[in-house]
Amino acid sequence: MTTPTPLREPTFLILTALAREPMHGYGIISDVAALSGGRLALRPGTLYGALDRLTDEGLVERDHEEVVEGRLRRYYRLTEAGRSVLTAETERLRRNVEAASQRLQARPAVGGTARSPANTPGAAARPILRPTGGQA
Repeated sequence: MTTPTPLREPTFLILTALAREPMHGYGIISDVAALSGGRLALRPGTLYGALDRLTDEGLVERDHEEVVEGRLRRYYRLTEAGRSVLTAETERLRRNVEAASQRLQARPAVGGTARSPANTPGAAARPILRPTGGQA
C-alpha cells in the first residue's frame, strides 16, 4: 500500500506530531488539536486506525510501551520513510502557499486595470445579459 499524495490533513498532522519525538495516543490527539488550532479533534478510534495504516505503510512504528496509573501507553515514532513523506508534503504545501501569496500580491489595486467580463479572453463566445426592464 502506498501513501496517497497529497496527504489528508489528519495524516499530515499525525506525522507532524511525531516528527519531534515518540508520543502515545493521547499525546498525539492533544498535539494534533494544538497544531490545527483546535479545528481537528481526533477520536481515539480514528487515531488508532490511522496509526495502524501508517504502521502498515512503514511511515510510523511502535517505539515502546509503559504502564502509567495501571494503563498501558504505547508510544509511536516516525520512521525515516515517514520523515521523507512529511518533508516532501511540507515542501509541496510550501510551494502552494508561495504561489498563492505571489498571486495575491500581484492582484491589481482597487480601481486598477482589472479585466471586466467584456474584455476577458473568450468573452465573445458568451452572451452579455442585460436587464430587460421587466418586473423582478
